[in-house]
Amino acid sequence: MVDLTLSEAELERHREHVTAFVREKVEEAGVDGAVLGLSGGIDSTLTAYLTVEALGEENLHGLVMPGAVSSEENMSDAERVAQELGITYDVFEINPIVDRFLDAYPEAQSDRLAVGNARARTRGVLNYLVANHEGALVIGTGNRTEAAVGYFTKYGDGAVDCHPIGNLYKQQVRQLAKHVGVAEDLAEKEPTAGLWAGQTDEGELGMDYDTLDAVLALHVDGPLSVTATARQVESASEDDVRRIRAMYERSEHKRSVPASPEPLQ
Repeated sequence: MVDLTLSEAELERHREHVTAFVREKVEEAGVDGAVLGLSGGIDSTLTAYLTVEALGEENLHGLVMPGAVSSEENMSDAERVAQELGITYDVFEINPIVDRFLDAYPEAQSDRLAVGNARARTRGVLNYLVANHEGALVIGTGNRTEAAVGYFTKYGDGAVDCHPIGNLYKQQVRQLAKHVGVAEDLAEKEPTAGLWAGQTDEGELGMDYDTLDAVLALHVDGPLSVTATARQVESASEDDVRRIRAMYERSEHKRSVPASPEPLQ
């Protein structure tokens, strides 16, 4: 497997780089604080730790937003992170809001993906409701791996003002989390977006994160061909590499400002 782990010196440089970035974005926006959705997962946990380091615990407001399929473990972990960091946080149940959407459009009731995305977008609306009211920035939790393959909801968890850990592959997120003091059980917990019952990130993506990271680093972000990548990453076939490339290309619209026609001459 391709080793993307960082040295202690590199981890410290990333820590300083991310915290400086958060301070810069808050200052540029002319606000004092930030709002962050806490899921109990490693991405939001690491982002919360680094945001507190950048701004102070008094300037981060956490939102815990359980839905119909959210696990009690994840929600308790989200509150645990808020309590460990000493930040103010609120718990908002999103299911009554999503139910109102489905009352308005019952045809989507059985569409697992559409309803899951509605849950993510409801959380995004609540993030901005609180942030606008408080004059704060919405901090995103997306990482490099998931952004590359479009594994996020457009205008949901992708609707934020900045992504502080957006340059880190998933295995580097875990590594930096341990470096800054996140508990081992949180850093190694199986990732899930919690969009429907039994959903796991790796199950939906069709491969483990270390393999996905390696394919992205060598082929999508790097110079190797499909064949050379599959040769280097034993856990990925050439078909796997092509599939990841296709995911990257299909999700380009999620990483870009919505398109407009070219100006007429």
